[in-house]
Amino acid sequence: MAERIENHYCGMLVIRKEQGFTSSDVVAKLRGIVHMRRIGHTGTLDPMAEGVLPVCLGNATKLAELIADRDKEYLARLRLGVTTDTQDMTGTILTQAEEGRVEKLVTEEKLRETAQQFTGEIDQIPPMYSAVWSNGRRLYELAREGIEVERKPRRITISELELVETRLPFVTLRVVCSKGTYIRTLCEDLGNALGVGGAMEHLLRTRVGVFDLEDALTLGEVQQIMDSDPRQLDRHIIPVDSFFREAPAVHILSENMKYLRNGNALSAANTVEKLLPKEDRIRVYDEEGTFYALYRYVPGRKRALPVKMFHDTDSRENDRK
Repeated sequence: MAERIENHYCGMLVIRKEQGFTSSDVVAKLRGIVHMRRIGHTGTLDPMAEGVLPVCLGNATKLAELIADRDKEYLARLRLGVTTDTQDMTGTILTQAEEGRVEKLVTEEKLRETAQQFTGEIDQIPPMYSAVWSNGRRLYELAREGIEVERKPRRITISELELVETRLPFVTLRVVCSKGTYIRTLCEDLGNALGVGGAMEHLLRTRVGVFDLEDALTLGEVQQIMDSDPRQLDRHIIPVDSFFREAPAVHILSENMKYLRNGNALSAANTVEKLLPKEDRIRVYDEEGTFYALYRYVPGRKRALPVKMFHDTDSRENDRK
């Protein structure tokens, strides 16, 4: 069961973001629903997009940067023959192909061949309508003022690009990609490579790392749980340590807990097991099985040093609204 602190929560809650909300909107609404301040999301998802948005509760906010680095999976519907200023169909149409042009120029075979060009490590230029910083301002702020600036390409990885369905001018894509990939930009680039242009019409994020749609709740479903029996939310909160389940674990002897609480180096003598796994990630618990921290082994010192501390008493009071 996920750890609960003074009627507040500590762990991961997977939200199914609905269209029209920003990631920050979701966090703000969730704070009001579960009556907590210490909540954070793990990366932005466009307002027009829906799908998986892992949210960190309590000390699990320390996980945010680690989760944001995990690969992501999307289902995107591309509309060929159209380009817009936002690279999706919420923007102003800039170009539109003549009727029948898409069907004339684009075949299933050409689609597959062209899609192959966008797999693996590629360079992608971030869109103007994005949260990327440029000289102290977000690109989308400049774009709204009609200002366009030069952007440097970023190296991304698209490990899988599958054509799920083709009903021209619409193409449904399944994309597995690295952090920092803009699916809107991929849609436009693919359309341009086909010679007809393209814009994203719909986007569903189906997975972030190990979290997928099957784990997700809408904000409305969270509200229903809190209205009926808040304790039932525990069933949906994923404990912090499960995120590191591939890492070996050790338990610290009660008399040595002061070293763990202070974030000191740990030796094998401090553990119940009388050993320290020689790994970059080690889950560290007390004798009762409460998860405290993630450590890493340092061969030269024959000690383990803290990577992230997840259990501290000081944060409990700060979590109360």
